Amino acid sequence: MMRSLYSGVSGLKAHQTKMDVIGNNIANVNTVGYKSQNVTFSDLFYQTTQTATGANEITGTGGQNAKQIGLGTQLNSISVNITGEGGTQATGNGFDIKINGSSFFIVQQGGTNLFTKAGNFTTDAYGNLVTQSGAYVMGYTAARNEQGDFILQTDQLRPISAYGPEYMTTAPAQTENAEFTGNINPSDEEFTDAGSGQITRLINVYDNLGNLYSVQVAVTRTSSTEFELQTTGKVFSGNEEVTADELTASGGVTLKFDPQTGIITGDKTFGVTLTGSSAAPFVKDITVDVSQLTSYGSNTTIDSARGIDGVGAGKPVGNMTSVGIDSSGNMVAAYDNGDNVIIGQIAVATFTNPSGLEKAGNNLFAATLNSGEFNGIGSTINSLGEDMSTGVIEMSNVDLASEFTDMIVTQRGFQANSRVITTSDSMIEELLSLKR
Repeated sequence: MMRSLYSGVSGLKAHQTKMDVIGNNIANVNTVGYKSQNVTFSDLFYQTTQTATGANEITGTGGQNAKQIGLGTQLNSISVNITGEGGTQATGNGFDIKINGSSFFIVQQGGTNLFTKAGNFTTDAYGNLVTQSGAYVMGYTAARNEQGDFILQTDQLRPISAYGPEYMTTAPAQTENAEFTGNINPSDEEFTDAGSGQITRLINVYDNLGNLYSVQVAVTRTSSTEFELQTTGKVFSGNEEVTADELTASGGVTLKFDPQTGIITGDKTFGVTLTGSSAAPFVKDITVDVSQLTSYGSNTTIDSARGIDGVGAGKPVGNMTSVGIDSSGNMVAAYDNGDNVIIGQIAVATFTNPSGLEKAGNNLFAATLNSGEFNGIGSTINSLGEDMSTGVIEMSNVDLASEFTDMIVTQRGFQANSRVITTSDSMIEELLSLKR
């Protein structure tokens, strides 16, 4: 009877622990990235009143099984359903991210690397990407090289920054190429004696500091099939003409057209050189393409553009207009000069035995001896064959139907074990009443 009492007590304790886990699962049914837990029991140990014996040919007796009395149950495991994916909830927030796969976000809190599936991130006062509890989201950040371009550093993990001051602008680039397109009709009024004899156009160019200038170019007819295209020396900044002492332009070409086809036959490019004074010291050479000009009988329409097929157009200083995260975890910033730059990449971690991770609270996990070691640098998610979704988060993977069923079974188990105790107590009471 005493054994049954202690067995009943062990059953109560075990079922109470299981109910505690069930209660925690249900409490976290709407917790972002929560992974449910499950409890299993095992029998405790046994009192052997008779060991097993084998058959004895001498005495002519057969073998007997052991006689053992169990002494209750014990907690065998509290396992985490780490691989079960929670539901997807759309938020529309660009910093809410869901991992489509088995890897984990890497975060740093108090100098310690921890791991999470909860991707409901935000930014702090310094522009760093952080969890709701303030842990830094770790990954690979970009740094400027000597040319001013951002290069991703993958040598170590660093806190990802979305709005760091170093990322608020991008470097300018000077214009290297330009082009003239359109048509030049030698019979147009501009080229007759009644006209001025020439047409002027402007080529917009950027210098190496991102300042925009306009170089004036004149088109003068020399014959029915030839035109002189030359810079006038005038350079404008906005609507103001820059003095020749500060900045001047030179360069030109003779345009020759086939009288039968109207297609250019001579030089198809020429160079324009901008020379600055001591107050703005630079010399810049620009290659101008004129191969698309024609000499047809239609109206004269001459247009200029920076770059040749978009190459070498130059650009001003870029100011950040937006930032977002793509499916590879890249943090991409957009700028008002047309730049789109990867300023960081969120890293992820994988483990040999993710079920061996230890819950650390605040939706975080810590590596243990049984989870496998973290390599300290992480991986890019696309290298693992996985990806990320933005504007959504992974919710809890708690299955309420299963939890309620387990709750009923656990309550009945607790109730049955309590009956063992009360029944054993009644038996002891009967025993004590024998001497009345």
